[in-house]
Amino acid sequence: MIFVVFFLNSNKGEIKLKAARIYNEVTTSDKLIAITFDDGPNPEWTPQFLQVFKEHGAKATFYVQGSNMEKFPDVAQRMDAEGHEFGNHSFTHPHMASLSKEEQSEELRRAEQIIIDVIGKRPTTFRPPYLEYNDDLIAVCEQFNYPIIHATNLDTRDWDMPGTDHIVKVSRAEIREGSILLFHDGFGDRSQSLAAIQILVPELIEQGYKLVTISELLAAEIK
Repeated sequence: MIFVVFFLNSNKGEIKLKAARIYNEVTTSDKLIAITFDDGPNPEWTPQFLQVFKEHGAKATFYVQGSNMEKFPDVAQRMDAEGHEFGNHSFTHPHMASLSKEEQSEELRRAEQIIIDVIGKRPTTFRPPYLEYNDDLIAVCEQFNYPIIHATNLDTRDWDMPGTDHIVKVSRAEIREGSILLFHDGFGDRSQSLAAIQILVPELIEQGYKLVTISELLAAEIK
């Protein structure tokens, strides 16, 4: 599902189409899926997720928190060296809708800059913490030229440790061409998410899916 947001240009009294788009999935005829992670890098859990993807020759996208990039640059550099993509997930993981527009912009700017400083690459997409957004944040993302990336398997609530079986079952129900799956590699015990990934990654590959980065999935979108 894609949401396109319109803004009123009050100076000219006309409606302009802006580039801010919100993706839960991507419309494509190719057997592509993007697995994504939030809140890392984490020195305990992120390397274990990386190992699963390395073993299966697959790629993922990590929506990193800027303050964690600052704390654990070595983990981030390994993520980059192994071919994974970075997305902006803010610097301090606030409730973005409670911030002023200027504060929202600063969160994105600081996170973007630390990603550039650590891996030398600019992120091209954004996922808001808690998946919360408002009109101001959509406008800020348009200024950064960031599509907003959500996911199809939100009911996993893997961050809340609902059980590996639950995470796998909910994710399986959302598997189709163009799905974006969300898991967490940061904050607390991520053992259930890891166990789910260890099941899902080889299973999806066996079903003929290619696990790609968000940028690769967006490039395959049917316009």
